[in-house]
Amino acid sequence: MRIICKAIWLALAGTLLAACSGHGGAGAGSARKVLNLYIWSDYLAPDTLSNFEKRTGIKVNVAYFDTNETLETKLLAGSSGFDVVVPTSAYFARQIKAGVYLRLDKSRLPNLVNLDPQIMRRVQEFDPGNAHGVVYMWGTDGIGYNAKMVHSLMPDAPVDSWRLLFDPNVAAKLAKCGISVLDTPADTVRAVLSYLGRDPNSQSDADLQAAAAVLAKVRPYIRNINSSEYIQALANGDLCVALGYNGDVMQARDRAREAGNGIDVRYVVPKEGSVLWFDMLAIPKDAPHPDSAYAFINYMMDPKVIAEVSNYKRYANANAAATPLVHPDVKSDPGIYPTPAQIKGLSVQLADTPEHTRALTRMWETFKTGR
Repeated sequence: MRIICKAIWLALAGTLLAACSGHGGAGAGSARKVLNLYIWSDYLAPDTLSNFEKRTGIKVNVAYFDTNETLETKLLAGSSGFDVVVPTSAYFARQIKAGVYLRLDKSRLPNLVNLDPQIMRRVQEFDPGNAHGVVYMWGTDGIGYNAKMVHSLMPDAPVDSWRLLFDPNVAAKLAKCGISVLDTPADTVRAVLSYLGRDPNSQSDADLQAAAAVLAKVRPYIRNINSSEYIQALANGDLCVALGYNGDVMQARDRAREAGNGIDVRYVVPKEGSVLWFDMLAIPKDAPHPDSAYAFINYMMDPKVIAEVSNYKRYANANAAATPLVHPDVKSDPGIYPTPAQIKGLSVQLADTPEHTRALTRMWETFKTGR
């Protein structure tokens, strides 16, 4: 029966969650033994969920998404069936305003004491009082590139600048080895605005039009628009330049090293600046198993648990108590944990207004289709 339920969950991604979990008909005891998790693809250590199941007796049904837009569509439609979701800060902020999330009962999260107060203060910029979410991972947007391939085509390539992606004269030279951008308009447009020296969180129509003009000029040279496939593509040498999340690029670098294929993947936060993002653990207001949700979030704030995720996935966590458990090569890597100097050039990614989101979506469809 558990195998059948898991298959249904993976096939339908939430539409039959109530049937599988027994919600609506089973007793409270069985409901407490299920967790429906919706998380970014490839974003856990191999044993994170199995260890949680062993520790708590709670069965985890997990489904994956690779864009915030996909997650938001399900949440705003209501009755998603999810107990814990993992939105990124800018989307999380507007979802809070839409009343999507449960206000956390912090008495049920004793491991909150482990979180870094400085990071939590930054999070309050989009979640006042840290009332609705807990930081899972945080990081930066930047450029991942294959050093050998890029320099073979362009010895003087501006690898420390957004020009590597958004200057059409540069992009034209690198198109041969493959350029990729995230299929996330909020991230990609913010990168362009940083390149232009404008506020990455700008809601101005003029700034959006300026960004659209830049993207239109480089569109012929972009091979992929995707938010997950670029990891393996960089590691294999199928791409040479990608706009991506720092941890993803670190994974690509490590995969290439493990494969011994001679590919040298590097990550850079461009000198023009970039955004600082936070992925949050949050409980939808209509979560069918809130007790399981609290148990899972508290488990993820266990220093040993979250350190293992950082060590495996190459993303920074917000757990101060976990720092001694993070591998030295991870916590000392400025591509994962930015230096204080780098932090000064980073803006926290904030929410877009509904009006700007609609304009952004229209612009993005034009960019993707070329029409």
